[in-house]
Amino acid sequence: MVVFEIKPMSAEQYRQQTRRSTLIVIAIFAVLAMGLSALAVALFGAPGGDNLRWNITGVAAGLLLTVTLVRKLFWQQPWMAAAAYGWRLKRSLMSVTNLMHQVKSGVAARDPQAIQLLRFYHLGLTQMHQLDGNSTALSDSVKEIDQHRELMESLGMDVAQPRLDSAWLEAVKRFQATK
Repeated sequence: MVVFEIKPMSAEQYRQQTRRSTLIVIAIFAVLAMGLSALAVALFGAPGGDNLRWNITGVAAGLLLTVTLVRKLFWQQPWMAAAAYGWRLKRSLMSVTNLMHQVKSGVAARDPQAIQLLRFYHLGLTQMHQLDGNSTALSDSVKEIDQHRELMESLGMDVAQPRLDSAWLEAVKRFQATK
């Protein structure tokens, strides 16, 4: 089962869209937090009294409502597509990072799923650094990425690995369990 697929994306367009969606979400949070704080103070507060707890309650409710709106309603909207893609890319990379010790052991043992998994990781990491405009971190990884690509080519493997397959993750876990 394909968990994630890397898609071509312009870094400038990505950053522009994520800035826009971030500003929209911040504005929604600010309006909700202020509005719910004012409502809580008006309903439950004491005139001239200490209403800090009602203000905090309103802000917390605004935060919870904002998170719920983002996850349930906004996440599927076209204006959130870049942010959602970036989040899924980073989550996919983290799923490989969590197994990196096993992945590298599998690559050293020439396990095909581990080799494919590491190639996906390198391609995804490259895209993440490009989208985030982090060329320094990317340049630090170029040697390792090139060596791995050369290994795949020498083994006759396809270096285009734009998909993260959950079967690869499971295979790497099983491969290490049998060692």
